[in-house]
Amino acid sequence: MPMTYDVQFYKVRDRGKGARPYQARWRTAERVHPRSFLTAELAANWMSELREAARKGEMFDVETGLPQTKLRQLRDVSWFTHAREYVAERWPGMAGNTRVSTMEALTAVTPVLVHDTPGTPDADSLRRALRDWGFRMERDGSGEWVFPEPPPPAREVFAWLEKASIPVSEVADTRHLGAAVRACGRLLDGGEAAADYFSRRRRGFSAVLGHAVLLKRLSENPLGKRDLPTDWRPPKAEEEVDPRSIGNPVRVRQTLAMVSYVGRRQGPRFAAWFGCMYYGMMRPQEVANLRRSGCELPAQGWGKLTFSESSPAPGKKWTDSGASHEERGLKGRKKGKGRGKRPSRTVPIPPALVALLREHIERYGAGPDGRLFRSERDNPIQPSTYWRVWDRTRRLAMTPEEYEGLLLKRPYDLRHAGITYRLNSGVPATQVAKWAGNSVEVLQRVYAQVWTQMDEVWIDRMGDHR
Repeated sequence: MPMTYDVQFYKVRDRGKGARPYQARWRTAERVHPRSFLTAELAANWMSELREAARKGEMFDVETGLPQTKLRQLRDVSWFTHAREYVAERWPGMAGNTRVSTMEALTAVTPVLVHDTPGTPDADSLRRALRDWGFRMERDGSGEWVFPEPPPPAREVFAWLEKASIPVSEVADTRHLGAAVRACGRLLDGGEAAADYFSRRRRGFSAVLGHAVLLKRLSENPLGKRDLPTDWRPPKAEEEVDPRSIGNPVRVRQTLAMVSYVGRRQGPRFAAWFGCMYYGMMRPQEVANLRRSGCELPAQGWGKLTFSESSPAPGKKWTDSGASHEERGLKGRKKGKGRGKRPSRTVPIPPALVALLREHIERYGAGPDGRLFRSERDNPIQPSTYWRVWDRTRRLAMTPEEYEGLLLKRPYDLRHAGITYRLNSGVPATQVAKWAGNSVEVLQRVYAQVWTQMDEVWIDRMGDHR
């Protein structure tokens, strides 16, 4: 919509007829805008407001003739309405995990962006209504994305929100904005959220504010200001890998050897899974989508794994297909040239992983789509499943003190251990970053503490240069 500073005001004129005889007129660019009033005073006040806006340097909309402030007032809607409009517009193009993050952010901030209105629902009912029906969409019978029909309790919550939710224009007020940001940093029990979780929620909230700017409901994104209070900014996430969490290569291999002893049937299915995370430096969602066609597994020596897709598991409610997993490209990789093409990554793997994968394929084969890792019922592997298997593995492989500590506490620590092993072996960071699917900058930041403990490695390699 065109905006202009070219504004001219005319005198109020008395047309002497009609219910509103006094006419205010002004021009934006080449367009004249008349507006009629009951009294001359009302018309003069209107013109005074427009002149004041012009003196403040506001641009005027050519089509409506209104200055920016009045245009925003005209377009102002409640925060709840605006948030739902944002979800409806962006949902079809969002990845499943992005949908979850957006829902979490809006469910956190919406309950505090309200006026004190009678009939406030209890916190659990409010949160459940927003999470399950307020900020989630599903396909109807015709395939269109729609908000699901809420049950009566949720409808009551939404009716209250429509009355209590503040206008979008008020969100920029320090009191409301501060309450929303603090809500992003709190857990359900009132505790402090982890830095990365706080940051993810805050980014989701900021994206919805940015949408308000796009629709001219806000003049700017208030979270983009540099003078915000310190506690409104997410704390710096602890990205660096703690050396205590990865141990040494011997300890990792000893722990991996215990995976097959978890249960009668479950553990053996995951020996190669966790091997891929360590020896292949793969993320869990990449392992979930590894296919037989991407495995080069010679009878002797090193092999190769090539993959171009991952299978994150946001849950059935959040994917296009209604399945718990969805297929995405590799993290941090842009789409390749040509329709449907995704850039791939090739990782050399040592004989130990070659043997694990050969044994896995011989024992379990591959699914109809070529995937190597499936459940006994031929379903995708759920994150909760491999987490349980890894927890039981640690109980078998570690002392009680080690189990309670940081050593390989998360499955993802296997990937960290694999990357660390290659860095400690002297493989250039550029090559390790390529194999791991990271940038060198991320590698240097995340593995900073690992590099500080490599002095002896480099001294041994440099030798005696006296």
